[in-house]
Amino acid sequence: MRYSTLFALAAPLAVHAAPLSRRQDGNLDVTILKFADVLEQLESKFYADALAKFQTSDFTNAGFASSDVPIQQFQVIQSDEATHSTVLQSGLAAVGESPVTSCKFKFDSALTDVATMAATARVVEMVGVGAYLGAAPLVTDPVILQAAGSILTVEARHSTVLNLLSGSGTSVPAPFDIALAPSEVLSVAAPFFDGPCDLGVPAFPTLAITNTDTVAPGTKLEFKSDAINGTVPEDSLFCQMLLGGAASSIPLPFTDCVVPPDVNGPVAVFVTADGQPLVSNTKDRQTNNGKLLAGPALAFIDTQPQLLGQMLRSSGTSGGSQTTQTISPEQASKVIEGASATGTASDGASSTTASDGSAPTGSSTPVNNGVNNGGKPNLSTGPSQDGSINVLGWTGL
Repeated sequence: MRYSTLFALAAPLAVHAAPLSRRQDGNLDVTILKFADVLEQLESKFYADALAKFQTSDFTNAGFASSDVPIQQFQVIQSDEATHSTVLQSGLAAVGESPVTSCKFKFDSALTDVATMAATARVVEMVGVGAYLGAAPLVTDPVILQAAGSILTVEARHSTVLNLLSGSGTSVPAPFDIALAPSEVLSVAAPFFDGPCDLGVPAFPTLAITNTDTVAPGTKLEFKSDAINGTVPEDSLFCQMLLGGAASSIPLPFTDCVVPPDVNGPVAVFVTADGQPLVSNTKDRQTNNGKLLAGPALAFIDTQPQLLGQMLRSSGTSGGSQTTQTISPEQASKVIEGASATGTASDGASSTTASDGSAPTGSSTPVNNGVNNGGKPNLSTGPSQDGSINVLGWTGL
């Protein structure tokens, strides 16, 4: 069965459908498109809720030089995601298939403030990019595959814009992106579902990075996951770091999981039961994931901030001084896990950074970011000492 190129709009999020295989043949593309549509609905609703909640003053208080810039960009991205969903549903209807429209979403934890929302959006778009790449081996119709590629380029542009809006990121942090398999994507997105939403796709257990101090190259990472429960001794587990463009992950002992040098941009971190590296291509990773216990946790290691992004986030005001209020992307991603657990952002880890190395609005303690730390790049994670920004333990940012 062949479908119109309109169906390809769903392909990007097809990666979310974990246990899919070509053995499903004729129904595979339909399954992928239905799943993709639900995730497009999620993204569209996220941006719509954010735009409805925050006022222009919220953006300037978060450090944006002009509220018009972020609002305009979030409006464009929201419109793109809504269009993706509309076209997917029309395409499914054209071949007698019904889209899934019963799923509900919750974003309370991600919409506590503009800083949390913007950082979470950065993670969401990065997951979308990874989903497009991961879906490629699953799509059976070459016409759909081509159209999916056209959506992938749009999602990548969204990601670039959000990297710049972060104020501390690199517009294009690496020459290659990370492909994510279906269950991996769903483990990040599932906590945003409010109530039952049976898509027939299991998610891997969520993995949260729980460091409370600055994270940078050389930092030892600490984790939390329901899958790390003592059943397997921690000294026999492994931390696997996957970078874009790498043929396989970097395996490290779980108890000595240290961020390697020369890292900039997104990193996908998994926990496995052995030290065999995970391959980067999702086709083989899906068929050999029995050793994968949890993850991924997605983090941005922002070691090369760019002037353009700093210009966008340079005029927040606190006590007469200029500050920028941001939170690290991987901390915002923790919102997802927390959303699943509590639906709020009041009882988890929190994190703040300031573009000039000072404390953000409402904080009394300076926090380092990727620029001001004696010349060393770093990434703030964990709670601010006064609890001014609370971010729960999601892992996918």
